[in-house]
Amino acid sequence: MKNTKCYIYTRVSTSMQVDGYSLDAQKDKLKKYAEFQDMMIAGEYSDEGKSGKNIEGRPQFLQMLKDIESGKDKVDFVLVFKLSRFGRNAADVLSSLQRMQDFGVNLICVEDGIDSSKDSGKLMISVLSAVAEIERENILVQTMEGRRQKAREGKWNGGFAPYGYKLVEGYLEIAEDEAEVIRIIYDKYVNTTMGATAVAAYLNEHGYEKKKRQNNTLDMFSAHFIKSVLDNPIYCGKLAYGRRKNEKVAGTRNQYHIVKQEEYPVYDGVHEAIVSEELWQLAQKKRQETGVKSEKIYNLEHENILSGILRCPVCGAAMYGNVNRKKKKDGTLYKDYYYYACKHRTTVNGHKCGYRKQWGQEKIDSAVEEVIRKLVQNPKFETAIREKIGSRIDTDELEKEQEQLRKKLRQLNGAKTKLGQQMDALDVSDKFYDRKYQDMEDRLYKLYEDIDSVEMQIEEVETRILNVRQQKISGNNVYQFLLYFDKLYDKFTDAEKKTFLSSFIEQVDIFEEEQPDGRILKHIKFRFPVHFNGKEIQEIGWDKETTVETLLRLGDREPACAASWVQVPFPDNKKGFSFH
Repeated sequence: MKNTKCYIYTRVSTSMQVDGYSLDAQKDKLKKYAEFQDMMIAGEYSDEGKSGKNIEGRPQFLQMLKDIESGKDKVDFVLVFKLSRFGRNAADVLSSLQRMQDFGVNLICVEDGIDSSKDSGKLMISVLSAVAEIERENILVQTMEGRRQKAREGKWNGGFAPYGYKLVEGYLEIAEDEAEVIRIIYDKYVNTTMGATAVAAYLNEHGYEKKKRQNNTLDMFSAHFIKSVLDNPIYCGKLAYGRRKNEKVAGTRNQYHIVKQEEYPVYDGVHEAIVSEELWQLAQKKRQETGVKSEKIYNLEHENILSGILRCPVCGAAMYGNVNRKKKKDGTLYKDYYYYACKHRTTVNGHKCGYRKQWGQEKIDSAVEEVIRKLVQNPKFETAIREKIGSRIDTDELEKEQEQLRKKLRQLNGAKTKLGQQMDALDVSDKFYDRKYQDMEDRLYKLYEDIDSVEMQIEEVETRILNVRQQKISGNNVYQFLLYFDKLYDKFTDAEKKTFLSSFIEQVDIFEEEQPDGRILKHIKFRFPVHFNGKEIQEIGWDKETTVETLLRLGDREPACAASWVQVPFPDNKKGFSFH
């Protein structure tokens, strides 16, 4: 081979030695081979930290192919240490070799003793590359079948324990400090009118703090978390297998992504259930039915304006709107009577709420409307509201949390890539190949779980940021409307009134009975701060026995101490709403 020109190509998946040879060791071996064969090295190409799974992402390898096709150095051979350094994907190996041979360039694998310029060499390359890929696929299949068999036996399949459980010697055991929250979630969701968002709010507002696990950093409960708990059969003693699957991206050769499966097998687990299977099934039924509205059969223009906002004075649950249809005295026409009532779903002292009074909607709606009218007629109201509209949105803390999570995701993806490269670098002839590959496969599976968890956390934080910004936008819209409340409200349809009030008012509390002085409303909580009497308020209360006083609470979550309340007395009147 005297005066023959060649390129040398080296590759390792990491900076560590592979098969006992680092990049420098590979180059030294190839240079000695070229010297022995009287070959002149026309160029050196090296990809460090690159996977051999495919040629994409190996810039030096691609550059070498381009130089061959352009005839830059008119080389005859490419020298590699072993075939695995050239590539591990059979299709890529053969297609790259064909590209080289189309321009008269052959491949020599020094350690394997393979020369593609010989018929036996090309055949050997085809066989070895195919065998390596098949071996990888077989190991993957065996690994996944082992996981499936473990699930059939009801055993935990690895990864972090679900919230509410802890891992003890590979088995799931109930973590009582977390299981209490799981039981509350199912109880509130199934036995009350609460949805996932309301359950999350209940937990956050009542002092329950989500324990930070290895795979999350959020200490607040979110609707996403509640839904994931409700949908997981692990809590009723079952084990689901294959809820997420690593599937190939359509139109690509070696790209994969995690896809949630709609159907998957469920097996009886050996772990103890936190909730009954009956309760879990009821939760699934409600999950399927949530969001389906009943068809209206009465006045299509009528809306229960305060439905969901008005609260039962006994159990605190949201009151709903209903209608009684009665014939007029002449027996020909019907008259509809609309009212608010409690659904008696919430338990009080171990019994269902027994509050039976039905309040006429017109009476309650008018009382709330008058409160808003008195607020907006305050001379300083417009100035304060216009200043509020111009205020900035503060999401700095959430954005910092978002960036930390994104950084963590980048680290996990980097670890996943590096681990994949290490797997590619394993020598199939190593007697410990299967065990090494199995260990790495387990680590890769856990990394995918961590990545999925962090991605969900990022989604939650992004949702919270969006909610803050949306609240600001919604607040501005509400404030703009409040400036013209007197002129516009009476022209609204019931549906428009309901939309406005639900965007402005979070909760309305009433007395169990109308007070002797005519008072009905006990407390109103707004979604956005409003200006009154030189203060920003978010709540107004009327809860005195004989005199009408407005309690102006400063801030949404401050303690109910004397220093945090401003009491403003007003003279009595029949409805109990007088603002000066």
